[in-house]
Order: sequence, then structure tokens, then C-alpha cells
Amino acid sequence: MEHQIPAAVRSELVPTGRLRVGVNLGNFLLVNKDPATGELRGVVPDLAQELGRRLDAQVELISYPGAGQVADAAKTGAWDVGFIGAEPQRAEEIAFTPAYLEIPATYLVPAGSAIRSLADVDRKGVRIAVSAKSAYDLFLSRNLKHAQLVRAEGIPASYALFVADKLEVLSGLLPRLVTDAQALPGSRILEGRFTAIQQAIGTPKARAAGAAWLREFVADIKSSGLVARAIARHGVKGVSVAP
Repeated sequence: MEHQIPAAVRSELVPTGRLRVGVNLGNFLLVNKDPATGELRGVVPDLAQELGRRLDAQVELISYPGAGQVADAAKTGAWDVGFIGAEPQRAEEIAFTPAYLEIPATYLVPAGSAIRSLADVDRKGVRIAVSAKSAYDLFLSRNLKHAQLVRAEGIPASYALFVADKLEVLSGLLPRLVTDAQALPGSRILEGRFTAIQQAIGTPKARAAGAAWLREFVADIKSSGLVARAIARHGVKGVSVAP
């Protein structure tokens, strides 16, 4: 899609002369901050730079501690393009592309748990630790009928809450739960997934021309192999290019 950018697209996606990109620091799989330099690295910064290159615009990465804060900032116009999981609740304010990448989400249970499968989780008396306002929190909030969600601010805090309060279940991204399980002898990750987080690119909903162009951009970076190469370059495990 290397061709001239329509004026309407440029005015919507680069209204200040810079491409302001909202990124979620809570998603450690896709973005990390260098402790020495503060530079953001990972799949998302790479894709953001490619987006800026095609728009012929300097990229300004604006980081937030979690996906919920990225989504909330869409209402204020703080960013032009955001890299977060697409969810119906967020889509009330944000026009999302199709997903460029998927991350499976599932459950971890402690040693000795009687919970054996995903179907066993949604029962009365089951408390599930979850990272507040994460995409999987929004999914579980819509779909659980009986189990209780217990929220913490961020993924590490949800793990700490699960351990400290001896909750029945920890929800999370599969790659992170693999690490958590190694620290909890006897704990188990339940087979399967309750959802796959649809990592997408969004722009404030009123920007129709920009949203249409972003959809074309995502289709191109998937079909060209750019997303797959970014995943491989950063050694990210447990994620896949979205179909």
C-alpha cells in the first residue's frame, strides 16, 4: 500500500504534525521499556514506526500503564492511533481494525484445586483474580454468570492478589501464566482458552477516513509477513498472527 496518502487520512491521523501513538506498557509481550534509556521496544513500537514511515510522520509513543488507560484516553484526543485489544465496550469510542495478532487467555489454578476444566470455573464460590480493565476482564465481565471477578491494577498485581488472598483462579494471558505456574509448585494451567485477545489498531471513532486507511494497513502488514517478522525478531512466544 505504498502510495500517496489522501489529505483526509493525513489530517485525521496526523492532526498535530506528529503521529501520536498510544501504547499499553502492561502488555509486556508486545512492548517493553529499556530500564537504562527509557526507550520503548517490541512488536508494537516496530509497527508504530512502520505506520509513521508510511504516513511520512514522526512517531511519538505515548505510554500508559494499562489497556484501560489507553482506551480512556481516546475520549480526550491524547493519541491519534492506539495499539490495544479490540473489545465491544472500547469500540463505543474507538474505531478498530481487524486484529493483527492474537494472544490466548486462560486460567491458572493452585495446587490441589478441584477445578479441572474451563467449564468448572463459572460457578458460585469461585473467585477469579483479573487485571482491571484488561481485554479479558471486559470479556469475562460480559460472559461469566456465577463466578466472582476480583480486580487488581495490572497483571503483576492480579497475580499477587491471587496468591495473597488464596483465590480459586487466576485469569491471564497464556504466556504470562506459564511463567506464573513455574513460581507456584503444583499449580496448573487449564487446557484450552476462554478467549483470544484481538490485538488491533484503533483511532477515535469520528475519524472515518483514518480508520479505513488503518484497516488497509493492517491487512497489508499481515499478508506481507511484517507482523510475523516482528514477532520473530523480538522472540515473542505464545502469540500468533491473526487470521
